[in-house]
Amino acid sequence: MRERVITTIYPEAPRAGSGGSSLHRPVLLRPAIELLAVRPGGRYIDATFGGGEHTRAILEASSPDGVVLAIDADPEAIARAEALAREFPGRVVPCQDNFAALAELARVRGFVEVDGILFDLGLSSFQLAAPSRGFSFQLSGPLDMRFDPTRGQPASVIVNTWPVDRLAELLTKYGEEPRARRIARAIVEARQRAPIETTGQLAEI
Repeated sequence: MRERVITTIYPEAPRAGSGGSSLHRPVLLRPAIELLAVRPGGRYIDATFGGGEHTRAILEASSPDGVVLAIDADPEAIARAEALAREFPGRVVPCQDNFAALAELARVRGFVEVDGILFDLGLSSFQLAAPSRGFSFQLSGPLDMRFDPTRGQPASVIVNTWPVDRLAELLTKYGEEPRARRIARAIVEARQRAPIETTGQLAEI
């Protein structure tokens, strides 16, 4: 790669009253684009497309012929990437996959040499605003929590079948929860009374 800039910024901030229906502006959009030093004709990878604001900003800054490989595991995000590709013909390459496979994804799609790579790690405001995705405890919905709803097990299977030790390990490793074992025991006790099927039920435990 000629130049490799990896920018890690925080999750997107929802616009008041947006209801998740329009693009949300990432908190550090301008600094991220400045750090990437976007130029006309450049080739870039947005490893976490999300709402698409980063990719849009890169396209505008790299006009008229900059190109972006837009990666996201979420099929809803890829639908937005495809819409953006129609708006910027020949300049957006949507790719539904996990950025963990970035090297292979870039190789297959001809993005081995690029001018910048951007990561916006964490949940997007689109995901948090949709109860059906099961990511938010403020909006009760099916206990899913998958970036790609077609792959892997939903969170409901995990909380309703895993033993205490495994749940506690999960909460400690990924949630850094100091009361992991206590919460794991409470989950097991609660599911013995009734299956835990919504984020609201889990939040009440």
